[in-house]
Amino acid sequence: MMTAAAKHATPYRVQVLDRAFTILNALAENGSELGLAELAAQLRLHKSTVHRLLMMLEQHRYVERNPSGAKYRLGWKLFELGMQAVARRDLFQLAPPIVEWLMAETGETAHLGILREGEVISVVNAESQQTVRTPSTVGRRAPAHCTSLGKAILAFLPRQQVAEFVRTYGLRSYTRKTITRLSLLHSELCRTRELGYAVDDEEREDGLRCIGAPVRDHTGRVVAAISIAGPAFRLGQDRLPALATSVMSAAARLSASLGYQQAKGAHPVPFPKGVSR
Repeated sequence: MMTAAAKHATPYRVQVLDRAFTILNALAENGSELGLAELAAQLRLHKSTVHRLLMMLEQHRYVERNPSGAKYRLGWKLFELGMQAVARRDLFQLAPPIVEWLMAETGETAHLGILREGEVISVVNAESQQTVRTPSTVGRRAPAHCTSLGKAILAFLPRQQVAEFVRTYGLRSYTRKTITRLSLLHSELCRTRELGYAVDDEEREDGLRCIGAPVRDHTGRVVAAISIAGPAFRLGQDRLPALATSVMSAAARLSASLGYQQAKGAHPVPFPKGVSR
């Protein structure tokens, strides 16, 4: 009789990972709790091998023991990862109409971005119909510290994590307005938290101004940011409050769609007209 691992053999396999996944699959398929001897017999592995793998999986919360300590079941870490995967899938499904609305409402190119390895990646966008406009490209990468998308995400990370981010990726200068000192970045992120939105005031590119706001998932964690980008002469200080309200409205709607509930007593952000709650 072939084991589950043998049935799904591939040319390249890491044995310890293969066995760990086989244990997780066995616990999932069984639908209840299994003891060490049961798992070893089912997987045709020595009990000492299964025990070492279970200890590793338990340490990382992928499995847990029942109150008696005699049997194992799937752990909460798998539930947490599953919820994150669902939230990410929903993010990509729910974002396009809101990003399109934001572009139509403001007349400027709109983006949804996520933070990865020191850069913001544009994952959803809608390009402005203006003659002078910012090109829109899915997959485009930009440094986080000098973009409204990046600052809207960094602002809600712990201070120590921001410091570690700077140590790892640095604060490269792109224009005379780029923030290149950690103390100034902390001040800018504090201002972003207070206002609820971030501004890239020609910090990445001369003549380009952007406004971004954070997007939260059902746990309240900031998982992305939504923004508009356009020429500085069109995104002037006189238009900034109204444009920022539109950006925050779009971010609030997407956050609500992901299950985020605004704290009681918090100042409500108006939802976009034409986009259902």
